[in-house]
Amino acid sequence: MSTKGTILVADDDRSIRTVLDQALGRVGYQVRSTGNAATLWRWSSEGEGDLIITDVVMPDENGLDLLPRIKRIRPDLPIIVMSAQKTLLTAVKAAERGAYDYLPKPFDLKELLRVVERAMSQPKAVQSEEAQAAADEEKLPLIGRSPAMQEIYRVMARLMGTDLTVLIYGESGTGKELVARALHDYGKRRNGPFVAINMAAIPRELIESELFGHEKGAFTGAANRYAGRFEQAEGGTLFLDEIGDMPIEAQTRLLRVLQQGEYTTVGGRTPIRTDVRIVAATNRDLRQAVNQGLFREDLFYRLNVVPLRLPPLRERSEDIADLVRHFLNQAAAQGLPTKTVAAEAMERLRRYRWPGNVRELENLVRRLGALYADDVIGVEVIENELAEPPQTPRASEPSEEETLTGAIERHLTKFFATQGDDLPPPGLYDRMLRELEIPLISLSLAATRGNQIKAAHMLGLNRNTLRKKIRDHNIQVIRGLK
Repeated sequence: MSTKGTILVADDDRSIRTVLDQALGRVGYQVRSTGNAATLWRWSSEGEGDLIITDVVMPDENGLDLLPRIKRIRPDLPIIVMSAQKTLLTAVKAAERGAYDYLPKPFDLKELLRVVERAMSQPKAVQSEEAQAAADEEKLPLIGRSPAMQEIYRVMARLMGTDLTVLIYGESGTGKELVARALHDYGKRRNGPFVAINMAAIPRELIESELFGHEKGAFTGAANRYAGRFEQAEGGTLFLDEIGDMPIEAQTRLLRVLQQGEYTTVGGRTPIRTDVRIVAATNRDLRQAVNQGLFREDLFYRLNVVPLRLPPLRERSEDIADLVRHFLNQAAAQGLPTKTVAAEAMERLRRYRWPGNVRELENLVRRLGALYADDVIGVEVIENELAEPPQTPRASEPSEEETLTGAIERHLTKFFATQGDDLPPPGLYDRMLRELEIPLISLSLAATRGNQIKAAHMLGLNRNTLRKKIRDHNIQVIRGLK
């Protein structure tokens, strides 16, 4: 015989359970009853029941405290609360925590049956599907329906059930850490820790200690044993951000961990087995870094198992409207006034190049929410926010008589502009000197037809120093040029 649905009843009073079993059974419902909150939680968390009737005071847990947990995993499940306390506070708490209705004890059996019929007949999925989908989407870490993002989603979906190492490429501000977190939060290691470390933000001499930990007394200042990021991430995901800035010596130790699945702490002797998923990210061209001798080729291939390129915002301008609405909703949820952006203003945002990518857009939207009184943001406000300060001619375009200093200054001005609100990673001085050194040595060798003795003399370098630089930078030497 088919039933109208299953009702879960929780009350520590056996006589009430009996009355409800008989009354609900007579009108066609299947009833499962229990005298404690733990069994009710188990049944509901396993997906049982189409409606719950629960008392407030039970021997193991207050029924009102159980409500939010049930509603979090089954938001459409109606819950009717009964209580002998009969206070306004009890009724208010029941409503606040998601109860469909509240009935004081002793209750009128006919009234309870009417409430049950009303709750069971209300449309659930039909009326809430779109709203629930929108709410769920708002909670997602990545926003956008563009073809570029659709491809990202497809790749990520295939990766969720795996432990494959992922290397995320993308400019600063594109959301590389958000992707790493999504791979963790929706993947097979979601119940383990997510631990992030930014290679560019840690002094070179501390990177190995941060990654692998150290023993007490391993070096000056090591007053206690320190659990490194590998140990902290055990059973979960370790996110290595700005991996291209990792020093060579630390790269060697990381490679050993990836090959052997174990490591030793700084100052330690006993190998420690590790069980972590590695997700790395970089805004640099690691292949070029390999060619320049700045990144180990074998480590590159160990990390580059699944390369994932995040497109800059200028390549997915169709996502800007969704992103703007998302950030405005976030601002409103934090107490700022609710605002919208006019169509012409939104079009202006789409045409902008966004050198700082999504992070720059988020910062702009937060400014709009906080600083402008109008409910609708017009194009004049956007034009004002996006206007660039006037630049000197030397900083903007090269001239026929531009000096080397001027060219470098122009290049660095553009470089800093692309960083948005961020500062470049540490080590900028050495990186810029390398950028100058490579063409200087290459062109000097070309001028001396590949004669390294003449090139060293012209540059004012020791011949062995020049040879080392040629080798370090992987500079091709062609002798006998005409």
